[in-house]
Amino acid sequence: LKFMGRVRTTFVKALGVKVNTKYKNKFKNDFQHNKKALDEVAEMHSKKLRNVIAGYVTTLIRKEERKK
Repeated sequence: LKFMGRVRTTFVKALGVKVNTKYKNKFKNDFQHNKKALDEVAEMHSKKLRNVIAGYVTTLIRKEERKK
């Protein structure tokens, strides 16, 4: 099963999409950049949650770039 990805909760997906649409110009396809941008945009209570959301936003942006 080569293409199996990581399962993300509905909360992470909803927050990731919301942040990505609201602050579209702040995020890039680089995870490290998105972690810092997410710190500026939203207040996270844990580092792990911030990293998971930043990773999902990065995935969304890369998917959009592949469509073009």
